[in-house]
Amino acid sequence: MTQTVSAPPRRSPRIHRAWWVALVAFLALVGAAGFRATPSVMIDPFRDEFGWSHGTISFAISVNIMLYGLTSPFAAALMERFGMRRVVAGALTLVAVGSGLTVFMTASWQLVLCWGLLVGLGTGSMALAFVATVTDRWFVARRGLVSGILTAGTATGQLVFLPLLAVLVEDRGWRPASLLVAGVALAVVPLVWFLLRDRPEDVGLRAYGAPTAPDVEAGPPAVAPTGAARRAITALTTAARTKAFWLLAGTFAICGASTNGLVGTHFVPAAHDHGMPVTTAAGLLAVIGVFDLIGTVASGWLTDRFDPRLLLGVYYALRGVSLMVLPLLLADTVHPPMLFFIVFYGLDWVATVPPTIALCREHFGASGPIVFGWVLASHQIGAALIAFGAGLTRDAYGSYDMAWIGAGALCAMAAAMSLAIRRRTSVVGRAVHPPG
Repeated sequence: MTQTVSAPPRRSPRIHRAWWVALVAFLALVGAAGFRATPSVMIDPFRDEFGWSHGTISFAISVNIMLYGLTSPFAAALMERFGMRRVVAGALTLVAVGSGLTVFMTASWQLVLCWGLLVGLGTGSMALAFVATVTDRWFVARRGLVSGILTAGTATGQLVFLPLLAVLVEDRGWRPASLLVAGVALAVVPLVWFLLRDRPEDVGLRAYGAPTAPDVEAGPPAVAPTGAARRAITALTTAARTKAFWLLAGTFAICGASTNGLVGTHFVPAAHDHGMPVTTAAGLLAVIGVFDLIGTVASGWLTDRFDPRLLLGVYYALRGVSLMVLPLLLADTVHPPMLFFIVFYGLDWVATVPPTIALCREHFGASGPIVFGWVLASHQIGAALIAFGAGLTRDAYGSYDMAWIGAGALCAMAAAMSLAIRRRTSVVGRAVHPPG
């Protein structure tokens, strides 16, 4: 009588593969953020070398910002169809090409083409909808926390690159800075290609924190049944019938206007207008990145535990107050009240992202990442409009004061809109914690 010996069950790794995927995604977002950190330190060099106005340069920046948002929902659908690895690797390559080609430009339309179109499409293809896709596929537990960590990747890119780029621009000119960003983006491509995996099922795993059932094997990855464009448009038309979508899109448009569009683009030249050296102002913007890293991770942790609508209301209200005070703080040197603003504003920079992703997941279920892509599009439209408008304001009045005050008033409106979003009675995809 023969005795059948069953194979021992495969032991789960000490560190779930989802965390390695999150790490690679974080590095990809850092690489993409490198070029997005450069506009504020290059406005004055472009103006000095080519004679372009603030409005002309700001238009190229606004094209970049707008495409960053409009590309996002289609990229999220492409990730459903073709996988995150292919889309993100291609996006990083496009960022590198656009950044590298800027060194040959001689006319403003070439700035719009390289900096606006190519880099806008590349960074938009792995924007915050990429964060939503990674967290939805690879995590059931800790979704809010992971959303915060990945979102902070953009702040980390700013933190790593801005001071170095400012020094390069001051000492060597803006061309070496563009080439540095292109090289960093290319360096991340092999990591994405060899280490990033599209779904846990690709490696025989379940998402982190997913409930386990005996004798149930992980199935093959799901494939989107329709084309990427149709999937993105369908998600939009369905979501657009709800009040929640328009409130989320409206608040996030104001979020983009008050961060990327205004502070991210115009803080350095505004501080320079008051006599502050460009390298010092860029260093302050990088410090915002440090505290944004802390604030966004903390916001993710809070999103797992508290009502995301209330979090958004608090975040926007505090941001509005800080922006209205900023015109009184700008000076030729760094003083304690300015440092307090930098810390305070940094903690709130993109703390709005984890609660917004959570509300998209709650209201739109499996389509949440794509719907968030459309919400992000509104974020970038708001950022693009104020990036261009603030440049025109500076040309017309010689000051950014009206832009700061107007953005503060918009943030107060966003706080009220956040509190108007209704909670669903049946919550979809709320974070749960694994046993033990």
